[in-house]
Amino acid sequence: MTDTAAPVVDAANWTCPLPLRDSPNIVMGHGGGGAMTAELIELLFLPAFGAAAAAELGDSAVVSIGDSRIAFSTDSFVVKPLFFPGGCIGDLAVNGTVNDLAMAGAVPLVLSTAFILQEGTPLTVIERIAAAMGRAAEAAGVKLVTGDTKVIDNTSGGAGDVFVNTTGIGLVPGGVDIGPTRARVGDAILVSGDIGVHGVAVLSCREGLEFGTTIASDTAPLNSLVAEMIATGADIRALRDPTRGGLSASLNEIAKASGVGMHLVESDVPVPQTVKDACGLLGLDPFQVANEGKLVAVVAPEDADRVLDVMRAHPMGTGARAIGRCVPEHPTMVVAATGLGGTRVVDMPIGEQLPRIC
Repeated sequence: MTDTAAPVVDAANWTCPLPLRDSPNIVMGHGGGGAMTAELIELLFLPAFGAAAAAELGDSAVVSIGDSRIAFSTDSFVVKPLFFPGGCIGDLAVNGTVNDLAMAGAVPLVLSTAFILQEGTPLTVIERIAAAMGRAAEAAGVKLVTGDTKVIDNTSGGAGDVFVNTTGIGLVPGGVDIGPTRARVGDAILVSGDIGVHGVAVLSCREGLEFGTTIASDTAPLNSLVAEMIATGADIRALRDPTRGGLSASLNEIAKASGVGMHLVESDVPVPQTVKDACGLLGLDPFQVANEGKLVAVVAPEDADRVLDVMRAHPMGTGARAIGRCVPEHPTMVVAATGLGGTRVVDMPIGEQLPRIC
């Protein structure tokens, strides 16, 4: 046998379904809301910001101004396609920031709107997006009070990229204390309805997939639902809208911040059959697929039934379910009891399964 030289392997051209954790450059997974996003924030942004950085990282920052507590949130939206069943980037941007404020228990008041538009984008597209934002703001009871517009050149040969940033301010009522560090052992974990719908709706539209019926995004404002939950007087410890990273990311963030374990019953988590079918076909975990009109709540055990009743009586919470509890075992970890009698770890996603879904 004649010896031959070993082939030269060019690792730079490898591809992998999950981004390399030690990449020296930004990759798509850094924007997915999972472990890579958390590492980017904790290991790069926070040290770089130094003393100027806030201590607690949540959907919104709650700051005291005089005798008032203000919730402040900002978010950017890069969804592709711009229009999808059930919504578009415009109402998604308004609802997303309204919901981030609501997850702090705040009453959303005002939003800013900033657009980054690619040269060559038809004005009719921008008008449709802006009109959707106006309708969504009116439905949520907020005002669009300031904004900005920038245009980027068309170097790619295409046209039509639109990116939207919305920043919101809300007022936190007196006596309301909701945050990811407040979960306690014994607390009930509630979800307001079917999960995974938005991510699958965008993916099916983007890829031309059909699942026997049209799957529409669940994008919606949740501030009125949260207001009614708070009005019960229940001890609502934590709230999250499980967007990027889905239910898995939201629960892992709360578990880590509070130091509790979480035990879910997988069969109690409402996943519509269309989402199950899509995830089964594509190898996705529905717990990690984004939602845009659902919330997860951690509630004191004695108040759980009362809060569930109020949620189910609201149009945005008709499918509310109790899906698990906070437990002393496996602190900071989330596990789920499966239908086969075992348990599985519900891990924080590393990157993102479905890029550019919000």
